[in-house]
Amino acid sequence: MPTFKIDGREIPFEKGETVIQAAHRAGIDIPHYCWHPGLSVAANCRMCLVEVAPPPGRPAMMLNVLAYDPETGEYVDQQKPKLQPACQQMVSEGMDIRSESSKHVAKARAAVQEFLLLNHPVDCPICDQAGECRLQDYWLEHQRSGKRMRDEPVHKPKAQVFGPTIVYDAERCIVCTRCVRFCEEVAQDPVLSVRERGNVNEIVVSPGRELDHDYTLMTEYVCPVGALTASDFRFKARVWFLRSARGVCQGCATGCNAWLDYDPRNQTVYRHRPRENPEVNKYWMCDAGMLDYQRNAENRVTDARIGGEAVQVGTALDRAAEVLRHAEPSKVAVLLSAQHSLEDNFALLELAHSLLWSGAARRESLSASRVFSTGRPPGKGDQILRHPDKNSNTAGVNALLAPVRAQNFAALSSAIDAGAVTHVLALGSAVDAGATGADARVASLGRLQGLVVMGTWDGPLAQAAHVFLPAASWAECDGQFMNAKGMVQESEPAVQPAGQARPAWKLVAALALRLGIAIPWRTVDELRTALQGRPLNSEAAKRSVQPGAVS
Repeated sequence: MPTFKIDGREIPFEKGETVIQAAHRAGIDIPHYCWHPGLSVAANCRMCLVEVAPPPGRPAMMLNVLAYDPETGEYVDQQKPKLQPACQQMVSEGMDIRSESSKHVAKARAAVQEFLLLNHPVDCPICDQAGECRLQDYWLEHQRSGKRMRDEPVHKPKAQVFGPTIVYDAERCIVCTRCVRFCEEVAQDPVLSVRERGNVNEIVVSPGRELDHDYTLMTEYVCPVGALTASDFRFKARVWFLRSARGVCQGCATGCNAWLDYDPRNQTVYRHRPRENPEVNKYWMCDAGMLDYQRNAENRVTDARIGGEAVQVGTALDRAAEVLRHAEPSKVAVLLSAQHSLEDNFALLELAHSLLWSGAARRESLSASRVFSTGRPPGKGDQILRHPDKNSNTAGVNALLAPVRAQNFAALSSAIDAGAVTHVLALGSAVDAGATGADARVASLGRLQGLVVMGTWDGPLAQAAHVFLPAASWAECDGQFMNAKGMVQESEPAVQPAGQARPAWKLVAALALRLGIAIPWRTVDELRTALQGRPLNSEAAKRSVQPGAVS
């Protein structure tokens, strides 16, 4: 692989890369505002200027400049090399780039910083970007001096509502145009543009429009300063109090990689941010995914219930074991959840095989007729990231059962109506009952003699449950999820389980002990070791999910 130098360090590069791309891949920071690895090059902020040393035997390209001499009080002619924006400068073999080692670059970056801050309001204490603002970071790294302009700064519109999710402050804007390019190039809705020129220009929304496409929150996320703020996060938390957990978005089957930001002091999740993964979501997330963190707290059921009355978890587990112990094994069904992790679904399947189907010649044949699966109903998809399957683990459930496939909730409802199923051991809360006859299918749950539910949120299953066991959400426990491409991805816990909630696989283990069934795993690592013994047929899983997933 060819190489070039940055401040004397040999850096490999690939054909067609720019200086900043090669440096970014090598872990070298070149300061920048307008450049983003997922967007086109604008080269308008000039913060990434570098000095390109001339080849041996050739003179450097020089510029004549006027420099102020403080001793004489006059301007004198000087020369300096012509600096190049690293985001636009293509790399060639043997090129010598000077970034941190060039006094001309240091002076230029300080001047750019001072220029950007001339009209910038000093409202850092109330700015949501404080703690993550590149203006703050780069001032410390590349300027460390006050601005010399004493004139009244230019005033522009503040707190402009761009749409349902975004508020714009034109005075903070440095017009890097990241938001404009994102809307046009990624969201494919060029609703933003730049108005006016010079120190009075600003970002505006197209006449008669709002910023209301499905990726509006990403326009706020790509903003390097505090010009764009999200209504959802505005004035709610300070980022230096937040911690981040590596998560997987639960909004659809794409399985976007995300950061889950939470405050450990009050165990509250405050936001979802995209986590880079070139094979899944690149640098992006949709609005539905970035707001999906709210489900961790909304509509939760965090206490155990028997017949709708709150009880202790141990009491509910004892009652659940009694219900299952008196059930006729041939009429007990298992309802898996495409909203829960591989570990939760695997644990429930293992319990069912041990309790209900032991001694069967072929447990696959019994599984095919007695295992059902449900989740959230399908929704809107697109060719960017959004998948029509609004469940995070549909492929995982199908992979656990391959080569057979779980039946849907409509089939379970029919089996209940026919008397073939009298008891159900269910995982999850969401019910995809279909558009036609949905009420009647949900009503069939009332005809069950026993319904034991391990769920997280309120819903038809929780309301109909004879015994309800509160399960932890994905933000409260470790879990693996298989996306529509058949990729298994891990999500880390952020906050402690709410109320009496526990990871669903732990509830399964506790229930198994009460039923006298030996469970070979006590920790999530032991459970995953057992899960590895079950080969996941990802090809079958990918064929079974709805088409249309695009990374």
